[in-house]
Amino acid sequence: MTGQAHFSLRGRNPDVLTCIANLSNDEVFTPPEFANEMLDTLAEAWAANHKGANLWADPTVRFLDPVAKSGVFLREITSRLTDGLKEQKPDLQARVDHILTKQVFGIGITQLTSLLARRSLYCSKHANGDHSIATTFDNEDGNVWFKPLKHSWVNGRCKYCGASKQAMDRGEGLESHAYAFIHTDDIKTRVAELFGGQMQFDVIIGNPPYQMSGGGGGTNDSPIYDLFVRQAMQLEPRFLSMVIPSRWMAGGRGLSEFRAQFLADQRIRTLVDYENAKDVFPTVGIGGGICYFLWDRDNPGPCKCVYHRNDVTVGPHSRTLDEFDVFVRDKRAVDILHKVVSASEQPFEELVSGDTPFGLATNFSDYKQDAAPKSNEIRLYANLGTTRVRGAIARNKIEKNSHLIDVWKLFLPVAGSGRERERSGVDLVLGPPLIGEPGSACTQTYLVAGPLKSKLEAERIASYLQTRFARFLISLRKPAQHVFRSMYHWVPVQPWNRTWTDADLYKKYGIAKGEVALIESMIRPMGEDDD
Repeated sequence: MTGQAHFSLRGRNPDVLTCIANLSNDEVFTPPEFANEMLDTLAEAWAANHKGANLWADPTVRFLDPVAKSGVFLREITSRLTDGLKEQKPDLQARVDHILTKQVFGIGITQLTSLLARRSLYCSKHANGDHSIATTFDNEDGNVWFKPLKHSWVNGRCKYCGASKQAMDRGEGLESHAYAFIHTDDIKTRVAELFGGQMQFDVIIGNPPYQMSGGGGGTNDSPIYDLFVRQAMQLEPRFLSMVIPSRWMAGGRGLSEFRAQFLADQRIRTLVDYENAKDVFPTVGIGGGICYFLWDRDNPGPCKCVYHRNDVTVGPHSRTLDEFDVFVRDKRAVDILHKVVSASEQPFEELVSGDTPFGLATNFSDYKQDAAPKSNEIRLYANLGTTRVRGAIARNKIEKNSHLIDVWKLFLPVAGSGRERERSGVDLVLGPPLIGEPGSACTQTYLVAGPLKSKLEAERIASYLQTRFARFLISLRKPAQHVFRSMYHWVPVQPWNRTWTDADLYKKYGIAKGEVALIESMIRPMGEDDD
């Protein structure tokens, strides 16, 4: 046994990879415990498909992390293979050299992360360095590849990742975030260029960047994790496992096609979902939660779904993912939803406007705050920060949906509850609507429900939308903070000749006591202070 190999593979306390800070909310380091959970899931699936065989005792299996950051996946895979191959390759140094040169491969996403990954894997930033635990590499990179690439600009955007040229066309020496794995038209050719020959990987595993850094942040940035998933599938590994934000399940800018294809793909055999991302990444806030999946190329079938909501674990349940057009995360909610959908009533979505209903952006300021409308003016409802304000605006400034100005309507807040939930797990979902009188409009802060027949009807609908029942149905299609038109799809329109209460609605749809308890454990009552 060599001193080098012994040093790298012995237990370390504390683990340095539990101590490093994340680069950003988009490029998140995977905690070792979570990486090992994913590897356990992979090993179980491998054994199920190979008559109980031990994945870590197979010297022919090739692994790729195409988005290496801290190198945690590569390191933990190497550690498991080192134990699993003891009998076949008794000499430790020979065993380690075989694993590192023939079985474990990575692609760094930046210069910095490639150095981190090499140090985690080889105990040296150079694979052929004096302190490297590998002894047979003749190059510094080893099997962790990185070279800076450039974006391919078309009309001011990268044709591969959608990055803005204005934000990301940076000077020499600055990181471009042109990730090698997705900046290519032919991923198989790219992999052959990086690692030589017709390289076929059995397992691809990693935690890709979630959206393009430097795009402004928040909902203005387009996700890119779906691009990594698609590329990995194109390589046709036996197994694919990745950590991605859970927003894809019901929303996400530009993710409709990805969601439909993902839900219809019967090779997704395991889906583990954490509603609160802090359960996995304690120092990072990721609206909508986080999940990982296991894709099994050769064994399509139902998906084993596990849902973590704070201290409650729901499942595993065997489910068909494409039962609805979005994924309902909590299996317990599906039975309730079926009762509502089976009534085949008009969806409230049909009464709701699209985004920016009157063409006035959230930051629109060309109005008189706290002023009463005068001749040729109308009332404007807006927000300053988190404060609701009213003012007056010239009628002729409204160029969109003018038919909604002089009718009764509701202004529905777009910003709902999006913060990482408290440990109680009880959510507000959205704020109370405002009643819009004839002669009024709003900024992008709100959607509009209307036209409505009268103030009384508006009051009854406003009361209905504040029931736990209605907000529960909205929550099933609400992946993060904002509440858009499509999220009202499962809320049924009621006869507005009465004021509806939760008790009335539970009775109408046959909601059982246990289901009522579930709804009320998830949705808190709305009070006067909930603005």
